[in-house]
Amino acid sequence: MPETVIEVRDLTKTYQLGDVEVHALRGVSLIIERGEFIAIMGASGSGKSTLMNIIGCLDLPTSGIYLLEGVDVASLNEPELAGIRSRRIGFVFQSFNLLSRTSALENVELPLLYSGDMAETERRARASLKLLGLEGREQNHTNQLSGGQQQRVAIARALINDPAILLADEPTGNLDSVTSSEIMTTLQRLNRERGLTVVLVTHDSEVAHYADRVVTVRDGLIVSDQRQRPQHTKSPGPLETIRSNQPPSIAATARGESAASQRFGIMALRAAGRALARNKLRSALTMLGIFIGVAALIAMVAVGQGANQAVQEQIASLGTNLLIVMPGAVTSSGVRAGFGSRSTLTAADGEAIPKEDPAILVISYLDRQTAQVENANQNWSTSINGVTPAYLQIRNWPVTSGRDLNQEDERAAALVCLLGTTVVTNLFGEHQDPVGSMIRVKNVQMRVVGVLASKGQSGFGQDQDDVVLIPFTTAERKVLGVATPVLAQSAAVATASILNPYASVPNPAAVYNASTTVISPFGAPPKMTGVVQIIFAEARSDELIPDAIQQITDTLRARHRIAPGRDSDFDIRNLSEIAKAAESSSRVMALLLATVASISLVVGGIGIMNILLVSVTERTREIGIRMAIGARRVHILLQFLVEAMLLSVIGGVAGILAGIGASESISLLAGWPTLLSSKAIIGGFLFSAAVGIFFGYYPARKASMLNPIDALRYE
Repeated sequence: MPETVIEVRDLTKTYQLGDVEVHALRGVSLIIERGEFIAIMGASGSGKSTLMNIIGCLDLPTSGIYLLEGVDVASLNEPELAGIRSRRIGFVFQSFNLLSRTSALENVELPLLYSGDMAETERRARASLKLLGLEGREQNHTNQLSGGQQQRVAIARALINDPAILLADEPTGNLDSVTSSEIMTTLQRLNRERGLTVVLVTHDSEVAHYADRVVTVRDGLIVSDQRQRPQHTKSPGPLETIRSNQPPSIAATARGESAASQRFGIMALRAAGRALARNKLRSALTMLGIFIGVAALIAMVAVGQGANQAVQEQIASLGTNLLIVMPGAVTSSGVRAGFGSRSTLTAADGEAIPKEDPAILVISYLDRQTAQVENANQNWSTSINGVTPAYLQIRNWPVTSGRDLNQEDERAAALVCLLGTTVVTNLFGEHQDPVGSMIRVKNVQMRVVGVLASKGQSGFGQDQDDVVLIPFTTAERKVLGVATPVLAQSAAVATASILNPYASVPNPAAVYNASTTVISPFGAPPKMTGVVQIIFAEARSDELIPDAIQQITDTLRARHRIAPGRDSDFDIRNLSEIAKAAESSSRVMALLLATVASISLVVGGIGIMNILLVSVTERTREIGIRMAIGARRVHILLQFLVEAMLLSVIGGVAGILAGIGASESISLLAGWPTLLSSKAIIGGFLFSAAVGIFFGYYPARKASMLNPIDALRYE
């Protein structure tokens, strides 16, 4: 007994066009048995195409019942309807509906992508094309094929999943008579040899003549149903029902869809890559926003972190937990003088501080002048600092060659010195080791015992390596002379050069005036006054800095016999606070630079969304074709989302390379310190991918929510 494949009962379909209702179908009832070749004839607007769209699960009826292989189609959900279009029904359209700028082979492979049955995809697609007489045309694009060849590709695509039913909507409408005859002969052969149920929609009686049965539709009603020849009875073998072809349970369906989705992910990546490759210029321009954003992010973070590292190095060069005690301001006859107007700081003060103040770890003090140093016929004007041995420890300043100053040098007022690298270069050249050499420091012969490690320029451009260090006692007794109230003024300048490296060291002629007694190193040893310009103190820890400041203040006020309520004749500077403020400012600047760069990434993401929205509109018909051959909404969503991610990820990778190159170029050409951040590189890549997902989701969802029949009709 013949098996019923399609049964419709009292089927109606009403379209609402503005205020007008269009009744496309008015109570159609029809039964189609398996293996039939049936032609549905009618004039344009009779309702025949609407009936075929409902039979093909592209559209839903307004009322009535549609049973497909015994299953009520109204009870099926969207994934099940897509499964029917993918595996049970094949479509052949009047306008071919092939994807443009895509090869014949890729068009035929497309249904396999959505059915999840991708075993030997290429072999099966080639076999299907060979069946339709298109062997050797696999790589031809649609615009390289004739109309008849394009229709054959469409038939091959419809047959690739071995459907039980083939729906052909005016398959010869755009073809000449010879090609039409070839296409109809092919459809007839498929019906005879493979037992394929063929439903043909046409208005041409000659085309309808190939069918075994002709149903005529007029004004939404069936007006005649005639059999032209006996039904061909060749059975295609046992066929699965819709329910058995689909997974039997919700849980099994979820498992099957999950596996298919994993396979589809790879294919979606290929499909998205092909779609972008077909629009190379537009894709490149879309990536540009992400490219610039990521490159700017990496370069700006590198500049910001480079500046931050430079600040940290400068902080480290000053010393940790460093406090500076400076000569203070004094008031005489109601007139308040500036810092250094009188120096009351002494070496004894410095020695008393670590003994009386437990929060202090170590101290040092110095005298400082600018003077000439000479080696043979080379001379150089530099800063001469008389320091105690603890100075190098407090300043975190190692010696790279030779030795540092020690207590024996201090006790003996030894004629030894340490040279900064700038002084070494100017007196000895770049390749000569000065250790052991004799130089003249302000006309005093001194032996070089060590070379200081290079500290480089400070943040304000001062060369920290342009210095000569000598023992404090040597400086006071034999080189610099006794510090006087006038000389003490240079202490403020010397300290300012640490806090603000733009400050200059005074010329000796400006320091020593007529009232100042300069001690000649060749005369009798001067009387030790012990006056110092600056005292450096290192607190035991960051937490103890406030205690250290208070203890130093109490000790010095007591030693200087300053009455309560009177101003101190010294001033204490906390370089740790200054350093932390500078470091904080540097971090804020780096964050600001990164934020500005991130804004350009967001702008690039908006560009991606804009292009994809345009792409959805342009490719509406393509989306309809994909849905007609079995694509689910999730497949369309995923494909457009993958396209957005590809745009952003490729742009992000290119931006990373450009950002690294820009950072290196900035460092090389502009001389700015840069530090590449792995976090910025990884973060930039992840952010670019997130931008693709975020801004690609809306266009992708919009594409996936299109109605298949509306998308196919879109012009």
